Amino acid sequence: MRVLLTGGSGLVGSLLVPQLRQRADIALLSLARKPRDAGETAVDFEALAADPAGVITGLAQHPIDIGISCLGTTIAKAGSQAAMRRIDHDYVLATAQAARAQGAGHFILMSSVGAGGGGFYLQVKGEVERSIEALGFQRFDILRPSLLLGPRAERRLAEQLGQRIAPLLNPLLLGSLEKYRAIPADTVAAAIMRLIGATAPGKHVHEYRDLLSLAASGPGNA
Repeated sequence: MRVLLTGGSGLVGSLLVPQLRQRADIALLSLARKPRDAGETAVDFEALAADPAGVITGLAQHPIDIGISCLGTTIAKAGSQAAMRRIDHDYVLATAQAARAQGAGHFILMSSVGAGGGGFYLQVKGEVERSIEALGFQRFDILRPSLLLGPRAERRLAEQLGQRIAPLLNPLLLGSLEKYRAIPADTVAAAIMRLIGATAPGKHVHEYRDLLSLAASGPGNA
């Protein structure tokens, strides 16, 4: 099984990569702007966004079975709404287009709780979900976690404060608010691993409760 991944240096992606590499049945092509080791492949994301099929043809020696995007940033980190959209929409969509061009029938997207709702950030998340759905993957999995719990390489003061407070607030988020509960990043990574090999067609949206169930289930049981 050949997997194309972008976003391997992020909080979830950095937990996912070692698990993918440990699977003997998976050949991983992890694309990164600045590779951290010999297992990653350098890519110019601007070039990928301009010509997904052409760039991936030069990087992938074989067809792709599954595409995964863990790419994502914030307006504060990107520096502007336009720069944030370039990453969270254009680069993510280019990942999906590249995977599709190489024959992938399954795509897994890490999105955000509330995607498509109010505010620029959530509007972009909803837009990229719709853009990828239009590509016609046989199966499309969308993960919508809320605040991710776990250590980040970069310092995000607001998230550091949130990570301390969120576990205390989680029990208060009941019913329709449960999907806003903070969730450990390793749980989300485990959920992605469980989705690899899933065969039921169509679009599948996974929020807090679904992510917990996936992480606790066996491979391919989605």
